Amino acid sequence: MIALFISLILAHLIGDFLLQPQSWVTHKNKHKQRSKYLYLHIAIHTAALLVTLQFDRRYWLGFFIIIVSHFGIDLAKLHLQTKKNKRLLFGLDQLAHLVVIALVVNLYEPYLSNFASYNYTSILLLACCFIGLSSMSSIIMKTVISKWNIENKKNTNGSLEHAGSYIGILERLFVFLFVVLNFWEGIGFLLAAKSIFRFGDLSRTKDRKLTEYVLIGTLISFGIAMLIGLIFNYLITQL
Repeated sequence: MIALFISLILAHLIGDFLLQPQSWVTHKNKHKQRSKYLYLHIAIHTAALLVTLQFDRRYWLGFFIIIVSHFGIDLAKLHLQTKKNKRLLFGLDQLAHLVVIALVVNLYEPYLSNFASYNYTSILLLACCFIGLSSMSSIIMKTVISKWNIENKKNTNGSLEHAGSYIGILERLFVFLFVVLNFWEGIGFLLAAKSIFRFGDLSRTKDRKLTEYVLIGTLISFGIAMLIGLIFNYLITQL
């Protein structure tokens, strides 16, 4: 199963990323189904699949499913894509391709039938942790540090919209992963890296209140992530 999955993923990476120049993507976005590069792109996928599957006739049905679905998914993306939903459709496009690959692998080496045997409670616990690390933690931090309310003193010129929230979520996910893997050194490295990047901003502002504000927010964020990680490690051993 793993060998087949890797072969199909490799073909996908070759066709969608390695051998697809940006000029092809631009031409496809402009001309859609009339673009010659759309069909050349599919031809490259076809060749990559044939090579990675070693021209094995056993996989002809899966080969056909992947090629036809890839063409359909790409064509739908070209017609639905706008400037506003470009990033969203890119993610959905890749997800759709991966789902098709997973279904093709299951066609030859069934594994989805064993899904019921997975520990459903573990999946629910992991989902709880992800929600806790994202939306719940963000709300907790806003509630706690809103006491000091120095938003108007923060220099936000040139900053990306909602970048702070996304960075916070990502750093908590990393901390959670490090705790689960018992790699505590990684948390220290992450904290040091963030301190280095923040040092320039804080030294330029020369604002002690802002420095304390950032430090409190960082410690709360890391603390919540470590707590959730420790709770996960404890509960997972009880299941």
